[in-house]
Amino acid sequence: MCDVCRICFFFVYLHAECMVRPGSILVSLLLLGGVMTSCSRMNALEKTTDFEYKYEVAKQLFMEGKYARASLLFAEVVTIMKGTANAEESLYILAMSNFCQKDYESASQYFRKYYQMYPRGLYVEYAHYYCGLSLYNMIPDVRLDQQSTYDAIKEFQEFLDNYPTTGIKAQTQNMIFQLQDRLVEKEYLAAKLYYDLGSYLTNCQFGGSNWEACVVTAENALRDFPYAEAWRREDLSIMILRAKYRLAQQSVETKRVQRYRDCVDEYYAFRNDYPESKYLNEAHGIFTKSDDFVKKHGKEEDYVD
Repeated sequence: MCDVCRICFFFVYLHAECMVRPGSILVSLLLLGGVMTSCSRMNALEKTTDFEYKYEVAKQLFMEGKYARASLLFAEVVTIMKGTANAEESLYILAMSNFCQKDYESASQYFRKYYQMYPRGLYVEYAHYYCGLSLYNMIPDVRLDQQSTYDAIKEFQEFLDNYPTTGIKAQTQNMIFQLQDRLVEKEYLAAKLYYDLGSYLTNCQFGGSNWEACVVTAENALRDFPYAEAWRREDLSIMILRAKYRLAQQSVETKRVQRYRDCVDEYYAFRNDYPESKYLNEAHGIFTKSDDFVKKHGKEEDYVD
């Protein structure tokens, strides 16, 4: 009796001892018989060198939804069957077995291996798509490193480039937009963090204050993600105006007028882009104060050498 069978026998025995209803011992014995049969079958599979038989059993397990067992068998036969008629299908079902049991990292690796080994294979289109979908399902919290998000976008984009007439084009594009929105959200949170820090700490990365870091981060997000949702672009734009205004307030005298002028220019750009913005009153208030300062002190600065 194998170790697995001994453990199964122990738990079934405990089950029989604890049950007091008539017939409970018979039920436990039937359960034990099923476990023993299953264990015997797996032991036989482990020992056999008939890999065609293992391949057929693995396919049956996959069809029955027993993905963990199927993946174990396919992982064993996929190397042995390399170069045979069943090698291609073995690798693809191995990838799908991992995908179905939500081991997305392994699934993405096997799907990529499949389309690299079989660029004209029967399942190559699906392998490209499911590789991207595996990466899509792995994306972390928006506050963490987003390398897998970039990888998923790249995979989906290559899928669309290779199969421009695919029947799942719309849903693939939609997932790309969702992933891009996550990247925008990460940049927005970074910009907001800089803004919230304000003058509390300096930010050496951008060579200036946190207000400047906020502006640079938000402007980069607007440039890098032109198809971000309008409401998020609006949030980034008003944050730029706010940060420029706070920067002007905190500036040394020699830079203050120019930075208030930047606020005025930023206001006009914001108003043109979002004429019905919910932030328009706030933006106009910043404009009024900035414009008044420029009108009052700007002419004096023009004569400074």
